[in-house]
Amino acid sequence: MDRCRDALPDKTAHAIFWPIALVGLALDLWTKQAVFAILSHEPDRSLTIIKGFLSFRMALNDGAAFGIASGKQAFLVGISVVALLVILGVFLFGAGRQRLVQVALGMFTAGVCGNLWDRMFNGGEVRDFIDVVYWPGRHWHTFNVADALLCIAVGLLMLATLFTDSFCQKRDRPQKSES
Repeated sequence: MDRCRDALPDKTAHAIFWPIALVGLALDLWTKQAVFAILSHEPDRSLTIIKGFLSFRMALNDGAAFGIASGKQAFLVGISVVALLVILGVFLFGAGRQRLVQVALGMFTAGVCGNLWDRMFNGGEVRDFIDVVYWPGRHWHTFNVADALLCIAVGLLMLATLFTDSFCQKRDRPQKSES
């Protein structure tokens, strides 16, 4: 088989992608449900995990990352659906044949689906709860497991890009015509 041609994902690709997507989604939804249930009984709606570094804090976000497009639920749902279709298209028909890319695409799917679920079934608000202090008195924006999966997936795609087999790129270069 020509290793430079696009081919449908093999059984191993499906065995990587789908479990990561499903377990990631389940983990995201479970942690949101469990942590919000615990925090609803806390007086200040927060719980210290590692003093001065990590806590769980109940937060609802009606926007995208960092509050972008706040209050635009239909727009954000639409963008999420398009993103999900693109991710599935790349997995099923694209050139993402590296195992690392398949892992990243599974994580992207889980992250997009987790936050999409909240947008559709939680009044347009995504449940965030992980609060990290990155410098004394300075907190990163509160996030959730889906957000973490999305960030890790971006990192994995960057690594996959750095370590892409250049065989196909060299082989597929246009040849100069000899006159």
